This record gives sequence, structure tokens and C-alpha cells, in this order.
Amino acid sequence: MNLTEEEVKSRLARDIATKQFIDEQFAKHVEVSDKEIKDYYESNPDAFKAPEQVRASHILIKVEPQADEAKKAESRKKLEMIQQRVKKGEDFAALAREFSEGPSSTKGGDLGYFRRGQMVKPFEDAAFGLKPGEVSDIVETRFGYHLIKVVDKKPETTIGYEEVKERIEAFLKQRKTQNQINLYVENLKKDAKVEIFLGEEGK
Repeated sequence: MNLTEEEVKSRLARDIATKQFIDEQFAKHVEVSDKEIKDYYESNPDAFKAPEQVRASHILIKVEPQADEAKKAESRKKLEMIQQRVKKGEDFAALAREFSEGPSSTKGGDLGYFRRGQMVKPFEDAAFGLKPGEVSDIVETRFGYHLIKVVDKKPETTIGYEEVKERIEAFLKQRKTQNQINLYVENLKKDAKVEIFLGEEGK
């Protein structure tokens, strides 16, 4: 930002002073009742839904975007060989550790839980279309070719009130504090004498 050390210190001092002022004048006096928290929770059900999640592992054979058809065919053939070994009952995690070219290979291809929107769409569509224990056909993405095994699925659920109560309280307190600050600033404007001086360009 091209600031000098003194300018940085000045900004930090101003920010700290502003926060202390807000805390003393507004935040410490704001209270949020249990009823307000409960009412907010019940009035905003969509805000407290945990989306469907899937836990999956994969075996990736990379293909560079600029790869020619021969290279793509070679990579796909390699994964087809691995796919046959999976179908014969070999351990998916062991094969992932041996062959996968993704960073998850050291964990047996385990990607953990993820929700929709976190993976590229072809991968996501395949994973969410499988049942736990099922392995996909070969899936192509911009990263290369994948075999995907779904380990577990979690359906969409509603997060319990007690689990989010403190978060709602903090949010409502912050909102009330901001409302009070806005009102305070408006009152300052009403009571202030404002003069505007225009230079030559502003005439």
C-alpha cells in the first residue's frame, strides 16, 4: 500500500481507538435475549441447514490440458488397467497409494467429506450419483481421469439450536451494535455544522 511505518502506526492506533470507543459506548451495553435468539433460529430455517455431503476416495491419472490424443489414450488405458484390478476385488485404497497421481494418494485417495460446489462438476455429479461402497466408471475432468469410490453419505440435515445458539447471539449483538452506531452517526450529522468549500474545478 506504499505506507510508511508511521502511517501504519497511525492507522493501527486509530483503529484500536475506534474499536475501544465502540466497545465502551455500544457493544458492552447491547443485550440479546434467549427469545430473540430462538425467534431468529425459527424464522430462518434455511440458514441452519447442513447440505448433503459425500465422503469419497479417488484414483487420478493426470492429463495435461495441452496433451495430444495419444497421450490421453495412454493415460486412460493406464486407468482402465487399474479399473480392472478394482473390479477383481483389489483394495481401492492400496491401488490409490500405488498409482494415483493426486495429492490424496498418500491417504489412499481419501478426499474426506465434501458438499456440492466444492469439486469440479463431472467429479461432483459422479460422486453424488453413487451409493456408499460403489465405484464409478472412468470420469474425465480438466485434471485427468478418475475412478471414484464413495465411502459414506450424509443427507441434508438441520443444525440443532444449541449448536448454533452462540453464533446467532454474536450475530444479533453485532447487528444491534451496528444499528446503534448508525443512529449515533446520524445524530452527529444533525447536530453538526457542515461547510463545503469548492475549488475552481468544483464551481
